[in-house]
Amino acid sequence: MNGGDEVVAAPVGPPQPLEWKFSQVFGERTAGEEVQEVDIISAIEFDRTGDHLATGDRGGRVVLFERTDTKDHGSSRRDLERTDYPIGRHPEFRYKTEFQSHEPEFDYLKSLEIEEKINKIRWCQTANGALFLLSTNDKTIKFWKVQEKKIKKISDMNLDPLKAVANGSVASSSNSVCSRSYLANGGYPDRSSNDFSFPPGGIPSLRLPMVTTHETNLMARCRRVYAHAHDYHINSISNNSDGETFISADDLRINLWNLEISSQSFNIVDVKPANMEDLTEVITSAEFHPTHCNTLAYSSSKGSIRLIDLRQSALCDSHAKLFEEQEAPGSRSFFTEIIASISDIKFGQDGRYILSRDYMTLKLWDINMDSGPVSTFQVHEYLRPKLCDLYENDSIFDKFECCLSGDGLRVATGSYSNLFRVFGCAPGTTEATTLEASKNPMRRQVQTPSRPSRSLSSSITRVVRRGAESPGVDANGNSFDFTTKLLHLAWHPTEHSIACAAANSLYMYYA
Repeated sequence: MNGGDEVVAAPVGPPQPLEWKFSQVFGERTAGEEVQEVDIISAIEFDRTGDHLATGDRGGRVVLFERTDTKDHGSSRRDLERTDYPIGRHPEFRYKTEFQSHEPEFDYLKSLEIEEKINKIRWCQTANGALFLLSTNDKTIKFWKVQEKKIKKISDMNLDPLKAVANGSVASSSNSVCSRSYLANGGYPDRSSNDFSFPPGGIPSLRLPMVTTHETNLMARCRRVYAHAHDYHINSISNNSDGETFISADDLRINLWNLEISSQSFNIVDVKPANMEDLTEVITSAEFHPTHCNTLAYSSSKGSIRLIDLRQSALCDSHAKLFEEQEAPGSRSFFTEIIASISDIKFGQDGRYILSRDYMTLKLWDINMDSGPVSTFQVHEYLRPKLCDLYENDSIFDKFECCLSGDGLRVATGSYSNLFRVFGCAPGTTEATTLEASKNPMRRQVQTPSRPSRSLSSSITRVVRRGAESPGVDANGNSFDFTTKLLHLAWHPTEHSIACAAANSLYMYYA
C-alpha cells in the first residue's frame, strides 16, 4: 500500500432488529387457573454475572434461579470449543432455592398493617461461594446470605453390619463388645446367653466413629435487618459500586447505609417540607451510578431526574444536575402531572445514560446533556383518549419498570395485556418490537416497524420519538386487558435475554 493511500471505513448501519424466541417459563398457569394474590411476582433482578436470577412475590418469598447451560459444558473457553455447542447458546436457568424473606407485620403506633410484599431485590458481591442479596418490603430491608451447607452425619460405627441402620445413625447391637448389658442389681446376665457371645473370629478391632458429608443443602440466612428508618413506603434500594454501602428511598427521603451496620443510617436527601400542605412532589425511584461511588440519581413525581454528588455536602438537598423535559405550550391538562410521574429509572452499564419510564413513554437521557432526553419512545400513546377511564380504575397509577441491554443499544418496558416493548436506541435504527409474555412472543408482531420522527421539543437531530403507531395494537385500545399488566422485567447483563413477570409466571426470552 502506498504511503498516500487512506483506508476508508465502510459505513456501519444501525443494528438489525432482534428476533425474539421463547426460552423458558416457570410457574405457568393452566387455562382458567386462578392466581393467588401471594404468588404474584413483584420484583425481578439478575446478578452482575447473569448466572443467577432472583424474583420476589407478594407473599414475601424470594425465589432464586441459577444458570445451567454454562455449568454443564465447562466454564473455560477451551472446554466450550471442544463441545459441539456454539458459545452463543441462549441462557437456560433452573430453580435453585427459595426462602421466606418478609412476614406481614403490624405497626401499633400508627395502626398500620405492613404487608410482606417484596418491593425490590438487589444482588450484592459474592464471597467464598456464597450469594448475598438485599430485599425490602414497604418498611424493612434485609441482607441475606445463601450458601451450600454440607449435611454432616456420623457413620462407620463399630456395629454389626446386619443390624446397622443404613443412614449411619447409631443402632443397638447385642453382638458388639461395648454393648454388654447389666442386670438391675448390678450383676451380669448369664454368660451362656447368646446375647453376650463374641462374634466368630474373636473380638473385632475398635473403630472410631467418622463424620461424613452425604449431601449439600442450600441455606438462606438473614445476616442483618435494616429497620425503623423510613416513615413512608420504601420504593427503591440500590447498592453502591464500593461494595460497602447502599441507599434506600421512600417518598420523601433517601438514606445511606453501610452493609455492616444496621443500627444507623445517614439521611442524604430530604424533600419533606416544613408544612406538608406545601408538598408538591415526591421521590419515586433512586439508583447509584454503576461505577462512580459518589454519584446517584433520583426521579420525582413531576417527571424530573436529579443527579447528586455525595462529595458536595452531607445533606444533598441541592442537585448537581437536573434533567427534565420542557412542557409544550398549550398541552397541559388535568392528567399532565399524573402521566409525567416517573415510575422507574435505570443507569446504563457504562453510566453515561439514564433510562426513565413514565406512564406514556420511555426516555433516554445523556448525563452530559441536561437540555432534554436524547430519545423518547412512545409506549402508551394509543391510551391518551382513555385517560379518564384509566384514572377511574386507578390504572393510570400503575408503576411500570424499564431496563437496558448490556451493550446499551436497546431498551425495554412492560405494558398491558401482558405485552412488553423493545426499542433500539442506536442512531438511525427503527427497531420497535411488541412482544407477548407467552410461549409465542411474536404473536402480536407486525413486520413493518414504525418510522421514527423528529422530536418537536428539541432541535437536536439525534433526538427521536418512536413507537407512536404501536404495531399490532388497536388504536382504540379495545383489545387491551388492563387487569393483566406486565410491570416487572429485567435484561440479562451480557446477553440478549429478558426475564419478565406475568402475574405468577416467570417468562424468559432470548434473541
